Amino acid sequence: MADKIKLLIAVALIAAGVVGFYHYADQAALLYRVLGLLAVIAVSFAVALTTQTGMNTLNFGRSAVLEVRRSVWPTRKETTQTTLLVIVMVFIIGLMLWLFDMVLLWGVKMLTGQGG
Repeated sequence: MADKIKLLIAVALIAAGVVGFYHYADQAALLYRVLGLLAVIAVSFAVALTTQTGMNTLNFGRSAVLEVRRSVWPTRKETTQTTLLVIVMVFIIGLMLWLFDMVLLWGVKMLTGQGG
């Protein structure tokens, strides 16, 4: 129950920050309003991290970063070769579809009597 209250407080802080941002549009410079909103968001984030859901989300993010570091990324040469292969295959398939379309167009024109 305490976690739900903390998350509700975090959402309320963000809502209050947004309301304050627009409420003080005439009285404060944009820079101060943006800095104030960012400060409120940081405090809200800190409050949300004190909950179990916040800690689970943080741990998930950390493990995702570790998983990305463990990934084997292709070299520049492999990326270039794969890209060129994809471009060539797209061109070949496009040419085949164009030819197939032309044959179908010729066939439809012959069947409808518009082909000369």
